[in-house]
Amino acid sequence: MTTTAATSTQAATALRPHAEQTYAAELEALARADDRQRPPGWHLSPWAVTQYLLGTTLDDGTEITPKYIGSRRVVEVAVATLATDRALLLIGVPGTAKTWLSEHLAAAVSGDSTLLVQGTAGTSEEAVRYGWNYARLLAEGPSEAAMVPSPVMTAMARGSIGRIEELTRMPSDVQDGLITVLSEKALPVAELGIEVQAQRGFNIIATANDRDRGVNDLSSALRRRFNTVVLPVPDSAEDEVRIVTQRVEQLGRSLELPEVPTSLTEIQRVVTVFRELRSGVTEDNTTKVKSPSGTLSTAEAISVITSGIALAAHFGDGQLRPADVAAGIQGAVVQDRVSDGVVWREYLETVARERDGWGDFYRACREVGA
Repeated sequence: MTTTAATSTQAATALRPHAEQTYAAELEALARADDRQRPPGWHLSPWAVTQYLLGTTLDDGTEITPKYIGSRRVVEVAVATLATDRALLLIGVPGTAKTWLSEHLAAAVSGDSTLLVQGTAGTSEEAVRYGWNYARLLAEGPSEAAMVPSPVMTAMARGSIGRIEELTRMPSDVQDGLITVLSEKALPVAELGIEVQAQRGFNIIATANDRDRGVNDLSSALRRRFNTVVLPVPDSAEDEVRIVTQRVEQLGRSLELPEVPTSLTEIQRVVTVFRELRSGVTEDNTTKVKSPSGTLSTAEAISVITSGIALAAHFGDGQLRPADVAAGIQGAVVQDRVSDGVVWREYLETVARERDGWGDFYRACREVGA
């Protein structure tokens, strides 16, 4: 089997193929139709990257599905940033599609979204610079063959987009290892007396969580190297319902879940509950409610509906009903059994119980709580 055939087989059987694998046909169609100027090293022009992210229909009839539902200007600023010498920092509360947007940006610009560093409290400097194969190092001494490049170094050498997840969770000294990379566009290897120079097309997309501010704040020197784009929660309930519906359908196909008719009623209900608990007031602004400790993001709404579909398919009658989402929604809301439990019970009694058409949902949630 050839390498290409093996890669295609792996992508077809992977639980979650990379963006450039899942949407390869769309990227190829855009590349054929794209007659605009492309920055050096880019696979598509900034205009085409934006079309890929927001969705469109090409002149040949190819439908480009939207990957990000939100402000066009936010996407345009993010894409334009990558065409400059500034790196891109995507900031937002959990579940605002930072990782999702980062992956699709890298796929559209470079055709490769896999050059990824996951930031944690234990991330070492080697993860953003380079390490060593110590067996070869001891046997042969320092050499390029013994060096293990980081995803960032690989992105520099290839002229690709490197991604860093949860930048502010990384220790400050590790973060600052990026300053030379972003300012000089070079990474010195002192042990060998050489440096790796970034090729055209290289840039960095980092993400950071609003809730983690203060964990390891970026130094002013490093922050200056980034253009910061804040990703907001969806502006309207309609946008959030669209996002949840689209992602649930995609996940259902990927996981090969049995066919369950998507219940717009239950999706709207879950989105409504999450938005009201997030904002602290009902949609009609008549009743104030307490907010729980969790974020209740769009990503969690997607998870609740997907789990509900699995329940309906395997243990129900094949129709998504309130009982199928009740356990998932309670699990998302009640992170702290004491304080969040009070918030959830009050919401059920003061809002859900009194709302027309929510009787089945109220009873299902009460049954789960009992």
